[in-house]
Parts: sequence; structure tokens; C-alpha cells
Amino acid sequence: MKTLIAMTALAATIATGATAMVDSATDVAEIQRYAPNADVSALTDTEIASLLNGIYSAEDGEKGHVVRSFFLQK
Repeated sequence: MKTLIAMTALAATIATGATAMVDSATDVAEIQRYAPNADVSALTDTEIASLLNGIYSAEDGEKGHVVRSFFLQK
């Protein structure tokens, strides 16, 4: 259930076109912490912001699942 809520929040963030100032090196490192083999080179600022939103809003045990789910759907 928590994963469903986290993925819904992630999808809503992507759908609204949320923009954010991103510090790419730090943000990419945070994303790769939960999905080390993910190809983050083609991510947009909006996708990075959405992933970070999922990381920061999910519980500790769910963070990796949220990030990996994003890349599986991409």
C-alpha cells in the first residue's frame, strides 16, 4: 500500500510538470544510492525532482523500491 501511495505521488509530480533547481551531481548520487546500475544520464530535471520527491517521502525500506520502479516503467 505504501508503495502504491509513493508511486501515485511520483506520477502526480511527473504529470504536473513540476520543476526544481537540481544540483545534478548530488541528486544523481542520491538516486544511484538506491539504484546503482540505473542509467541517469538521460533524465530530465523534472524526472530527477520526481525521483528525489519519492526518495524523500518514502519510508526507509521503500526508497529503493520507489526508485527501481521508476526505471522499470521508463
